[in-house]
Amino acid sequence: MSGPECCQNPPAPSSGGESGDLLQIASLNSYVSGNPDSKVAVILISDVYGYGAPKLRQLADKVAAAGYYVLVPDFFYGDPLTPGTNIEDWLKNHAPEQAVDFAKRVIQALKEKGVTKIGAAGFCWGAKVVVELAKDAEIQFAALLHPSFVTLDDIKGVKIPIGILGAEIDKRSPPELVKEFEAALVANEVNNFVKIYPGVAHGWTVRYKDEDAAEVKCAEEAHQDLVDWFGKCRH
Repeated sequence: MSGPECCQNPPAPSSGGESGDLLQIASLNSYVSGNPDSKVAVILISDVYGYGAPKLRQLADKVAAAGYYVLVPDFFYGDPLTPGTNIEDWLKNHAPEQAVDFAKRVIQALKEKGVTKIGAAGFCWGAKVVVELAKDAEIQFAALLHPSFVTLDDIKGVKIPIGILGAEIDKRSPPELVKEFEAALVANEVNNFVKIYPGVAHGWTVRYKDEDAAEVKCAEEAHQDLVDWFGKCRH
């Protein structure tokens, strides 16, 4: 499919293997994994392909296994980007800024069920949603994975611990920009974890090719780094 870098390699159909459930939370269909009684929750915010992407759900299960209640909400209300769709047209109805209010509703629902600490990770499109939440301190810790639409000014507004996992090959957030992000966080004395993964392209953490051993290894490394970062932030 032609289009921006963020829209290549759509996820393959799910082969199953997910251990979570589908629930409605704050009127949003959500994939939910982990202990519902956990006082620490994590929201994973998808790329343009939506909450049904199998590798994103499998990552949700990995994060849940570390002791979190994990949600992957459908911020597109059943209308993710599909092959052949013009992304510019699609974005008119699905700008990341529009999803911030949806995310706040999910956060409120989590608080009402007794969750005391909430983190969020955003992938590509979802990273913009997460950085807006991080600026308003709606969440307590955050991570951006191969972010799209995130600017240096966004990063300068972040007030909470944040991780940034970037790809070496990425037109949306090239390594030079990620380094600028890191410098801004250090200058503002914001606790951070920033890492650029060699040899991989934008989207690799949730759209890696199973037959590419090097890509799989790098994705698994990023997944572990994400879990480790959240582990440092949750206490």
